[in-house]
Amino acid sequence: FFFFFFFSIRFRSAPTPPPLLERMECCCLTTVLLALGALLLALAGFVYSKLRVGGKVENTMSKHGGQLVAQVLKEHHVDFVFTLVGGHISPILVSAQEAGIQVIDTRHEVTTVFAADAVARMSGVPGVAAVTAGPGLTNTVTAVKNAQMAESPVVLLGGAAATLLKGRGALQDIDQMALFRPLCKYTATVTRVRDIVPILRRAFCEAQSGVPGPVFVEFPIDTLYPYPTVLQEAVPKSKKAGSVVSRVIDWYLANHINRQFADAFVAQDCSPLPARSPLGSVAEIRFAADLLRKAQRPVIVLGSQATLPPTQPQQLQQALEAMGIPCFLGGMSRGLLGKASRIQAKQKRKEALKEADVVLLAGAVCDFRLGYGRSLSAKSKIIAVNRDSVSLKKNAGVFWHPTLAVLGDVGSFVTAVAENLKATGFKCDAEWVKTLVDRDVEREKEIHEQGKEKPGKYMNPIKLLEHVEALLPDNAILVADGGDFVGTAAYILRPRGPLCWLDPGAFGTLGVGGGFALGAKLCRPDAEVWVLYGDGSLGYSVAEFDTFARHKTPVLALVGNDACWSQIAREQVPMFNTDVACALAYSDYHVVADGYGGKGFLLDDDSQIDTVLKQAQEACAKGKPVLVNALIGKSDFRKGSISV
Repeated sequence: FFFFFFFSIRFRSAPTPPPLLERMECCCLTTVLLALGALLLALAGFVYSKLRVGGKVENTMSKHGGQLVAQVLKEHHVDFVFTLVGGHISPILVSAQEAGIQVIDTRHEVTTVFAADAVARMSGVPGVAAVTAGPGLTNTVTAVKNAQMAESPVVLLGGAAATLLKGRGALQDIDQMALFRPLCKYTATVTRVRDIVPILRRAFCEAQSGVPGPVFVEFPIDTLYPYPTVLQEAVPKSKKAGSVVSRVIDWYLANHINRQFADAFVAQDCSPLPARSPLGSVAEIRFAADLLRKAQRPVIVLGSQATLPPTQPQQLQQALEAMGIPCFLGGMSRGLLGKASRIQAKQKRKEALKEADVVLLAGAVCDFRLGYGRSLSAKSKIIAVNRDSVSLKKNAGVFWHPTLAVLGDVGSFVTAVAENLKATGFKCDAEWVKTLVDRDVEREKEIHEQGKEKPGKYMNPIKLLEHVEALLPDNAILVADGGDFVGTAAYILRPRGPLCWLDPGAFGTLGVGGGFALGAKLCRPDAEVWVLYGDGSLGYSVAEFDTFARHKTPVLALVGNDACWSQIAREQVPMFNTDVACALAYSDYHVVADGYGGKGFLLDDDSQIDTVLKQAQEACAKGKPVLVNALIGKSDFRKGSISV
């Protein structure tokens, strides 16, 4: 090819046409060189194939890469694959269904990853999403970043252009790896069918090991479809013999495909690789136990990492109750101690942290949620435990200083410390616990009184949420997707147990509601799943009511509709004297739910709260996804709350 190209350029650039004899000589030379080049290429290909292919190809085989993907998913105990269908990934979806894995198709790709995230949190098994190439993958970016920051093990499977067509203008062909490398713990592109199994096994392992997080595996379309189909697309059969060049190209393409499929379906081990988790040392456990044993006013602040495997939430709950130290719960750890616990403190955390002499940050991070560390007292001894070395000491040396920083699994460390304290008969000071409990009671009375205030229009959100709290069953799961309304709900609603509260995490992402609720309901079909929406955040995923209806996953959505992006307006209006871009409308969201196959209720009178909510619960129990459009008025309850 090089010689042919060289002589072609030479002839085209010649100032005058060469004489006939000279042209004939050049043509003969070109033909000879071309033939020689083809022979050398064939020889090189033969040697390369013998050295690299390492196996045979069954030319008539109907097996395909999607079947290998399904085998690995099944061995890794995956029950659900979330998707929005696309031609690039059809073999994965078909094979997953044939393997008994439930394929759940959504109305937006971002929902697939949010749903997979919820499954990962609820089940301890990495959630799986599969989407098509290009825009299918770019639509997932926000959810993947949210999973990264929430430390959720999500496996994203993405389609891609054929290996030979990358960078050549194929449909939906972009550099997908450049997008996902900064967002994922592990990324890989499959280039040979026999590599599917080892790549996926490693992907699942990486997603769960150390600090859990998302991983991405890219599947070019020619690694998923059957050999005959791929060969026919790349090298179409023709009755006419082509030129020498076209035949050489066809030979090269066929050889490339043979290498892709060589030994593709030789039996391989598909079982999970063991995940790696860092553990605190015996010395660190003893030191932490000694600090807590000597403390007079200890406090534990738990974050989402407390719920991660291998420690079961119930085991951690028992350890915390045995220690008797007051606990503040955040993120996924909300509900860890049940609806009501003698050691759980919810209100006035800032005051408690300033008074505490020892604070155990069990997965809690000194970011904006703890004032970057300023919420802690300089006089306190701080024990920090985290799987992530960056989060472990975030802002340390600036606003706070750890007495002991443990790089390790939170649940394992806390249960080991509890065992150490139990062996010495440790008991937390009862008066200190009572002080914090009394503050809770006092603050909750204040909130209740604020709930009696009459807004200028519609219902008081506090009163509405107090009625919800009274009606929630013991198996309720709460999904938080909103700003101001959800912020109010966090003060009033009590998650019923471990893994019964789902919020986006540190990224503060709006739009998680549809996906989180879908994943939660599939994991716990007998639970009553509530989605707490602001009217702003509802717009992101209201179309998933179609998904709820089609896949028979009845959830109950409560929309706090105040016709405003109130979280932003609370700061913007006083500061700039304008509500530009903050105003919405009291829209008929309940009608939208009806249109998608659900059941909508309008609630605009506080005298009807119990009646409407009970009707909604009954409809949901009968299999209908339900949306309650609750019109609420303005409230000063969260005045001064931040939005940045």
